[in-house]
Amino acid sequence: MSRALRSRPVLVEEAHRATTFEIFFDLVLVFALTRLIGFMAESLGPLTLYQGLLLLLWFWYAWSCYAWLGNQVRADNGPVQAGMLAAMAAIFVAALVLPEAWQRYDGALRPPLTLAAAYIVVRGLHLGLMTYASSGNPQYRRQTLRFAASTTIAWAPLLAGAVLGGTAQTVLWTVAFLVDYGGGRITTSASFGEVRSGAHFAERHGLVLIIVLGESLLSAGAGVGAVMIAWPVLLAAVFGFAATVCLWWLYFVGVAPEAAKVLTSASPSSRRRQQLASDAYTLAHLPLVAGVVYFALGIHLILASLTDQPPHSAGEPMGWPATTVLYGGAALYLIGRLLFLRLTVGGSPGQLVAIGVVLLLLPVARMLPALAALGLLALFLAAVVLYERLTRAE
Repeated sequence: MSRALRSRPVLVEEAHRATTFEIFFDLVLVFALTRLIGFMAESLGPLTLYQGLLLLLWFWYAWSCYAWLGNQVRADNGPVQAGMLAAMAAIFVAALVLPEAWQRYDGALRPPLTLAAAYIVVRGLHLGLMTYASSGNPQYRRQTLRFAASTTIAWAPLLAGAVLGGTAQTVLWTVAFLVDYGGGRITTSASFGEVRSGAHFAERHGLVLIIVLGESLLSAGAGVGAVMIAWPVLLAAVFGFAATVCLWWLYFVGVAPEAAKVLTSASPSSRRRQQLASDAYTLAHLPLVAGVVYFALGIHLILASLTDQPPHSAGEPMGWPATTVLYGGAALYLIGRLLFLRLTVGGSPGQLVAIGVVLLLLPVARMLPALAALGLLALFLAAVVLYERLTRAE
């Protein structure tokens, strides 16, 4: 143990790629996101959707911090691997209690306090690993100390909110995130840290997105439950699958490879590469991931409504909340994609039009039967894919 603690971190090289251990880490994060879908589906409403977004921001920011760390030093080696394993365990615990994040119990193990403590463990371990990774690098050590200040200050409102509960919990947890993220952004504004491997950084974000897309199908399918399958359910599942394939195509075919080339072509220590990594990947990928989560929530709600006992008719409209998360999730994904393109290879007016059309279709979908509303969205996304294929071919 003492030898491991005295060992020096293994720095990442330009040719480094994502490891299986990092993919394992990503899977635990995505498990938390699937639990988040279940949390919002239980009592769908504006407040619940905001609380779900707040927790999503927490988990994404924590994951992003570890993604940056894994681009500095190898994640599958020595103390870094041990620390990330402990962080994975804390994320797993947080995911288990997440559906009851705002519930009050008289017992010793209160879900809000357990969730807050687990998150503090995740962030605290990251600070410790940053300190270890800064060995022999005074500039990175100074940045770590500045970064630690805002992170630890945010723990006070986090714990206070968990104790108070209710509206105070929502407000204080919002303050905690703003202090943690905002302070971190300010302290790293001069330098985000060297992006040692552009290919590794791009690959990590692509991998987590493809895992979120895959898990979204599982979460959506969980809405079916163990019931007799009828043709409306199967048709809704096919529509949902087709729409998910379109979301995959819109990022991974053409867009992601070209953007990765832009990132890797910039000098490792240049401000240009740091800015691309911070804005195009850390920031722009948030609406991509959030869009998939809300989109999956919409499909989950449709499938659940079709299999309720007694089941809803396939000819009934979804209602505003379900329609909003379904179409809003797709629009959010397209917004994230547009930002990602603008920051890397450049966007086109057609992409902005696609976002506007999705939002204009929302009130139309509200009046349509649930099955037709999902089919309309799948058809529109397929049309966007076809248009971009033809445009690229020309």
